Amino acid sequence: MTRFGQVRRRCRTCALELPVERQDTQCARCQREPFGLDACFAALPYAFPWSELVSRYKFDSQTGWAAFMASTVLRQPAVRDFLSQLTPNDWLLPLPLSAERLAWRGFNQAWELTSELQRQSVCQATTDTALLLRIRHTRPQSELKRHARLDNLKGAFAVDPLRAAELKGRRVVLVDDVMTSGASLLMAASVLRLAGATHVSAVVLTRTAPT
Repeated sequence: MTRFGQVRRRCRTCALELPVERQDTQCARCQREPFGLDACFAALPYAFPWSELVSRYKFDSQTGWAAFMASTVLRQPAVRDFLSQLTPNDWLLPLPLSAERLAWRGFNQAWELTSELQRQSVCQATTDTALLLRIRHTRPQSELKRHARLDNLKGAFAVDPLRAAELKGRRVVLVDDVMTSGASLLMAASVLRLAGATHVSAVVLTRTAPT
């Protein structure tokens, strides 16, 4: 979706926009190599004016935008349908921030978006901010080239070891505001799967163009 009512066809596993002439449900890259998410939904391209709005939301502490952003995501029928299928046994988890970045920013923008998504939809999944943890502070992903992003995030995420059993056999939906290479989501997904999650997907507000 770029403007209300206009829906873009996107790859079902990495959310990259698909060429109009192709009828595939996955991009060529995901067809060649599994992406690491069972499904991924993005509402908007990371481009003006949405990129500026996201920047103000994150870096100017304009948390009031979270409700509008959630409603924008939920204008996608596929997202509404997907979230409506979740049960209280499933998890809707924001991508966590490191303690250092949380202290500097003052809030986790992904958590604000997650809360609004659940409040505005019929999603019954359980939300939590202490199950999936960010245990290592890293350089901002925006400073790195694509090939360095996964290395930057190695060992950055973990599941609370005392609660890992709560993920066994469960579905998890990760929520974030911006998806670029997907490295953060993929690293988080990998630790969730190691803890026993059987299905890991993502919902994001914006998706960058392929590089």
